Amino acid sequence: MKKVEICAPAGNLPSLKAAVDNGADAVYMGFSGDTNLRNFPALNFTEDEVHKAIQYAHNKEKKVFITVNSYPQEKELPLAYEAVDKAYSLGADAVIASDMAVLSYIQGRYPEKRVHLSVQASASNAETIEFYRRHFGIKRVVLPRVLTIDEIRALRAETNVEIEVFALGLLCINSEGQCFLSSYITSESINTYGACSHPKFIDFVEEDEGEFKILSNGVVLNKYSPMEEVAYPTPCKGRYYNKATGQLHNAIQDPESLNVLEILPEIIQAGVDSIKIEGRQRSRTYVEQVVRVFREAVDNYYESGSCRVSPSKEQHLQSLFEGLAPTYGCYKGK
Repeated sequence: MKKVEICAPAGNLPSLKAAVDNGADAVYMGFSGDTNLRNFPALNFTEDEVHKAIQYAHNKEKKVFITVNSYPQEKELPLAYEAVDKAYSLGADAVIASDMAVLSYIQGRYPEKRVHLSVQASASNAETIEFYRRHFGIKRVVLPRVLTIDEIRALRAETNVEIEVFALGLLCINSEGQCFLSSYITSESINTYGACSHPKFIDFVEEDEGEFKILSNGVVLNKYSPMEEVAYPTPCKGRYYNKATGQLHNAIQDPESLNVLEILPEIIQAGVDSIKIEGRQRSRTYVEQVVRVFREAVDNYYESGSCRVSPSKEQHLQSLFEGLAPTYGCYKGK
């Protein structure tokens, strides 16, 4: 029986090695720059690092997927095409793309190569998925985090394209690829430049009363006390001042963390081919620990039908999310 794939994140070479060594079947990563949607300083890979990463993974019979999943404007298209060329020439097992121009370039120049449709394309129904399969030859779709398990099961019955779903990590309230909140604050959209809260716009300011403010391009996203845990600031998870109540509150989305460990058997039984762990911006230790837990859970499922891991491991897994509340997202209902 073919097991569901565990697809792990890597923001640097140590994280990739941690993913591979602790049980990931595949690792997804990106080049440094605007061509992928985790465009943070000191994150992602140079061409030489990609070469080393692919060698390391392939030596252990693991796969590497390269993200080229931003939506480049006209002047940036050559950079996206160059990233595609580099990815395939270095031996990537697949390119993960979303923009139609990039997908068309891959189909025209590399028809024999494997391409996955990024979650940024927000393909959430069978007709859309089949459109991308017919016109661009996609082999896999990464589903947006807006579908229930029943909807995924129905999709599985209507398409032969492989299905990948998120199992762990931060949630996005918007349909991926359709969020422009960051552009209202900074003029740079995550869809084009790869970060909804790019560090170059973020300021942490200590106030006289001992509290701190987090600002993005001068806009206050949060205010907190020294002992309070807060998530990395993003516009959708900002805690804004309500003039009516005089209080700060999460006006758009409560900061939550997706964790499907308890319902993983249902997700596997829906017919998905791959479960994806979010977190290319996270540390090597994080990658090592979450991959180890999900490796144990998946192996237990195929041995006994249960994805149970020890309570201490479950508790430790949740502690990695900086106090964010766990959620099943939309998987059990919207």
